[in-house]
Amino acid sequence: MTSKVALITGGVGELGRAISNHLLEAGYLVAAMDLNADSEAARQWSRSLNGTRKNLMVIAGDVTNYDSCLEVVQQVEETLGNVDILVNCAGITRDGTLRKMSKEQWDQVLNANLDSVFHMSRHVVNGMLERGFGRIVNIASVNGVKGQYGQTNYSSAKAGMHGFTMALAQEVARKGVTVNSVSPGYMNTAMVRSVPEDVLDQIIGQIPVGRLGETREIAAMVGFLVSDMAGFITGANMNVNGGLHMH
Repeated sequence: MTSKVALITGGVGELGRAISNHLLEAGYLVAAMDLNADSEAARQWSRSLNGTRKNLMVIAGDVTNYDSCLEVVQQVEETLGNVDILVNCAGITRDGTLRKMSKEQWDQVLNANLDSVFHMSRHVVNGMLERGFGRIVNIASVNGVKGQYGQTNYSSAKAGMHGFTMALAQEVARKGVTVNSVSPGYMNTAMVRSVPEDVLDQIIGQIPVGRLGETREIAAMVGFLVSDMAGFITGANMNVNGGLHMH
């Protein structure tokens, strides 16, 4: 068991909840940061946790705002303790081909998916270095590795996340801090399940294992990367995509 503190952005979303639940069950103190921290869905999730609920802090914050991120980190450290683990899971999509994409669509996705990684990491990395331990995990995407039609903004942001991962990993490795990326493929989430059935069948047909991934499988990978056992893994990108893209 551990009493380390983990801060998860996008923590109220479907994948964020899965990661939070996994870490709570492993004994971590978890702060789930989300714009929708006060939503009914967030309250229902918190109520459902039973024995681990006391170890969860749900906190509102805007990952696109540098000062808001600092305020969240400060509140988490005052309430739970020093942030040992950061999981950058917040993200959005604003799809469209480049010739039709607005400046706003580009900015929104780069801000939420990539700028947010800088904002959050910048506010926790010094403390991790001073204490000689830290884990940063950036949730990227298979589309940041292989690209995707209609997602120049999203694919750019997710590829940029791993570039950030590799660079920061080199800066902090000797101080006991690791930085890694996880790139999920198509997951069994409400967003994916909402696509037309014929399109979903085509997607699954392209996945060698023949199914969508489960959020708990991503959470398990995150759980390993933040553990003491993963101290020799840094600057890596873990592809969890059912074989959809291999490299």
